[in-house]
Amino acid sequence: MLTSDDWGSYGREVPKDKHLTGKIFTQRIERNNLTLRTRIKRLARKTICFSRSVEIHEKVIGTFIEKHMFGDAANLLI
Repeated sequence: MLTSDDWGSYGREVPKDKHLTGKIFTQRIERNNLTLRTRIKRLARKTICFSRSVEIHEKVIGTFIEKHMFGDAANLLI
């Protein structure tokens, strides 16, 4: 399934049986994107925070996602 807003190009390219449209379906995705941009300054446009290598960039973002998304679940297992 693909969720998106009701933009015309999605309707032309994605089969209707695999496409869900509406704000209710994209709200969580947009919220996650906003959280990442707000909390990790490297993802914001026009910032002075940057990584000199792609490897460091990926590690910083991966560590944040791991702690933010799965941090509570890891504490429950202990």
